[in-house]
Amino acid sequence: MGDFTLSGKTALVTGGSRGIGRSSAAALLEAGANVVITSRRQEAADRAAAELGGSAAGFAANATDEVAAKACVEWTLDRFGSLDILVNNAGTNPAWGAVLDQDHARFAKTFDVNLWAPLLWTGLAWTAWMREHGGAVINVSSVGGLYPGPNLGIYHAAKAGLIHATRHLALELAPNVRVNVVAPGVVRTRLAEALWKGNEDELSAVTPLGRLAEPEDIADVVVFLASDGSRWITGETIVIDGGTCLRSADFDPGKASEM
Repeated sequence: MGDFTLSGKTALVTGGSRGIGRSSAAALLEAGANVVITSRRQEAADRAAAELGGSAAGFAANATDEVAAKACVEWTLDRFGSLDILVNNAGTNPAWGAVLDQDHARFAKTFDVNLWAPLLWTGLAWTAWMREHGGAVINVSSVGGLYPGPNLGIYHAAKAGLIHATRHLALELAPNVRVNVVAPGVVRTRLAEALWKGNEDELSAVTPLGRLAEPEDIADVVVFLASDGSRWITGETIVIDGGTCLRSADFDPGKASEM
């Protein structure tokens, strides 16, 4: 079991005050890591860190704010002395509807948060610590990055770009840094309420494992990819959807994509 412990390591989780990010922070803490969580507001970051307890700490940083991101990375190193694990979890989707109905502002925000921000934070972590000391980067994408679906085309395109960019990063940052993707299906989070709220029975019925995912289901895989238990894995996308994508005959990716 020693390969799955994170004692003495430090993780940074963007968008860590709720949902998948918060559960990932909790699981990383339980595995022994120090954890810094970011949120757009300091109060939200501090509240989540206080509730998680232990060596959790909060830092206000909008995912696309380069100045705040750099300050967060530097603060993490000053406080804990390392930055071994980066979880690029922050995400958004203002671009609901048909692809050609979207304007540039919604397109740009979707791509900035879901694709540019992970590249920004990974570059800062690489320069400040990982290039010399090694580390693991976990990017949170979606099954929508693998399968198209109605009303989420711009979001899906951004998540597909993140999956492909991860493969490039895995090559560019090897051998010291591993970079992988988790691609959730429908997860019971506030961001994804439009997909699951009121549809839980229908979605569970087309999911081979018979239920929606909870944030903890994703968090456990994040910990695995952060640990030495996955030391020979890089550039991979791990789908976490309860088997939904296996049922192609009755699979509606528009309902089975984590927003």
